[in-house]
Amino acid sequence: MRDARTGEHPPDGRPSADEPSPEQVLELLRGVIDPELGSNIVELGMAKDVVVEPGGLVDVTIALTTSGCPLRAQIQRDVRARIEGLPGVTKVHITWTELTAEEKMATMAKARWNVSQDAPETEIPATTRVLMIASGKGGVGKSSVTVNLAASMAQRGFTVGVMDADIWGFSIPRMLGIEGRLGGSPEAGKIDPIQIPVGEGLLKVVSMGFLVEREETALMWRGLMLNRAVQHFCEDVAWGSMDYLLIDMPPGTGDVQMGLARMLPRSEMIIVTTPALAAQKVAVRVAGMGRNNYLRIVGVIENMGAFVAPDGQEHLLFGKGGGRALADDLGAPLLGSIPLDVAVAHGGDTGQPVALGDGPAADAYTAVVDLIIAEAAPPMEMAGCSARLLAVAEQALDEADL
Repeated sequence: MRDARTGEHPPDGRPSADEPSPEQVLELLRGVIDPELGSNIVELGMAKDVVVEPGGLVDVTIALTTSGCPLRAQIQRDVRARIEGLPGVTKVHITWTELTAEEKMATMAKARWNVSQDAPETEIPATTRVLMIASGKGGVGKSSVTVNLAASMAQRGFTVGVMDADIWGFSIPRMLGIEGRLGGSPEAGKIDPIQIPVGEGLLKVVSMGFLVEREETALMWRGLMLNRAVQHFCEDVAWGSMDYLLIDMPPGTGDVQMGLARMLPRSEMIIVTTPALAAQKVAVRVAGMGRNNYLRIVGVIENMGAFVAPDGQEHLLFGKGGGRALADDLGAPLLGSIPLDVAVAHGGDTGQPVALGDGPAADAYTAVVDLIIAEAAPPMEMAGCSARLLAVAEQALDEADL
């Protein structure tokens, strides 16, 4: 028997001149692609060991992301088809195991990286942390959460982009109190986002609301036109340097969501739900869409939590426990619960985000943003992310071309 790690036979093993080496088997296994992750099982760390017995028996140990993986049969067929055709192989035996939690994280990170290498070029810098604010259904306050997170981040001195990708239901301009039209330089051929200073920071905003005459205008667009609109927002807007880009996603799992996941594979998702368990069940779907596209789930924000009356008594108008249940179901942190506060609706109607003021909702947003910046999704510069090194390398190549 020959060990795959050492390439040596034990004293009682007699090598055959015709038997393949473990290295040859591993090279063949690079042709076995995990259908879900889109990369080969060797590169993903799923091919754990290869042992070649004298006489041509090849034992391959393969670790799956889950023991009940429905793609196991397909992987097994591919492994056998490749190894059985190797000269000197008489039989193939597959030993199945499961990746540890740490190995799963590394495998998913590798898969995301591989996908990102085939992503189209955009104007969004590699050093920008892209957070998709998503929900399973409408009416949970996703746009309000996007606006208040962005405003609170900017108030702390960050440059924050806001992309209103809810093409049909755009509301970001009104919630931020912004009017105007998108412009740009004909020479550069790019669109300039509308910029507004907030505290020590800056917001850069792009929305379909800046391209129509009135907010009430109905957009009678179908999938291809919607995708083309968000593609323009990614490729033709001169975003410039940003610490964060928050994307207000349409509710659900349609064309725009999947298109953005392909265009921006380094993105991460924050899922917004309400305390109602029915909303939590629907929100699981959008998280599944994100993970199917190798996007990391940063965490869950529960909106419309308890209402605190002037006498201090709490009223659970929308139920209880949906945010925690969703976070537990996804294996992601609950970033916080935003209480029902009349100041939230007033701020959205007047263009004055509640996160910039005082009160229960403002305090809750402060705590959520503290957690995001410090732990859940710190800025790339603070995190020392490899994306920063990638951006430096890309800049060096651009300068070399000049």
